[in-house]
Amino acid sequence: MIKGLRLRHYSADGAKATIEQLVDLYLKVYAGGGEFYSEERYRIQLDLHMQRVGWELVAATVERELVGYIYGFPLPLQTRWWEGIQEPVPPGFTEEDGTRTFALSELLVDSAWRRQGIATALYDELVAGRTELRATLLVRPDNIAAQSAYHSWGWIRVTTLRPSWENAPTFVVMLRTTEMS
Repeated sequence: MIKGLRLRHYSADGAKATIEQLVDLYLKVYAGGGEFYSEERYRIQLDLHMQRVGWELVAATVERELVGYIYGFPLPLQTRWWEGIQEPVPPGFTEEDGTRTFALSELLVDSAWRRQGIATALYDELVAGRTELRATLLVRPDNIAAQSAYHSWGWIRVTTLRPSWENAPTFVVMLRTTEMS
């Protein structure tokens, strides 16, 4: 592990002071990714996600520099998370009650700090102690490195999904059940 790596948990209220850093790192990681990865769209997404009950972020810093972060939240009873599924799923798959599924929405690490275990440390820290029965995430089909990491952490591919957001790409839906850590 990296000397001086610090992981810190934030609630939505606590993370408000870090918004500019979160957005800056997001834009750096997704530079050149197209309209979907714009600053305006991400600020809207982040704001909406931070309003979710149970939203939690874990930030990774080295000498006070933000090098990565991960965040997610439990899916509420009335969620739009599953809208846009493109392949059949088992009956009841998309039913939520606020405690069934944890949605891992972002996991990113600055390119200069990749392949040093930071993503794994962030992931382990966020899911430790989660009480939901399962977790879900969306990953780009062409992001083979991320999919490989998720597979190594016990995630499985379930279907594909194209969100209704403007310029949204199609994503692979992955799931991890029961004990997440």
